Amino acid sequence: MKRIGEMIRIKPEGLEAYKKYHANPLPGVNEMISACNIRNYTIYQRGDYLFASYEYVGDDFEADMAKMAADPATQHWWSLVKPLMQPLDDRREGEFWSGMTEVYHLD
Repeated sequence: MKRIGEMIRIKPEGLEAYKKYHANPLPGVNEMISACNIRNYTIYQRGDYLFASYEYVGDDFEADMAKMAADPATQHWWSLVKPLMQPLDDRREGEFWSGMTEVYHLD
């Protein structure tokens, strides 16, 4: 199991829409997240930042993320929520959400 943390900015004018979408995700979105071996997925908000935390329990993260990206329901979902966000300036090439380094964990 791999723990993952990511950050992104939420555009101030997009916060309420973002919350509304996540209060009632489109059919198939949560199912695809689970099918791609993601567990304990949580998104937190503070000011204009979002922090996502989840566990990946699969064997091939890149293949599972490609599977998710190819899913029509996920693509439609992203077309709704991505315009509400602003990637961080210091993100790595190819990132939308910025990956973070785990510094400490206690079970």
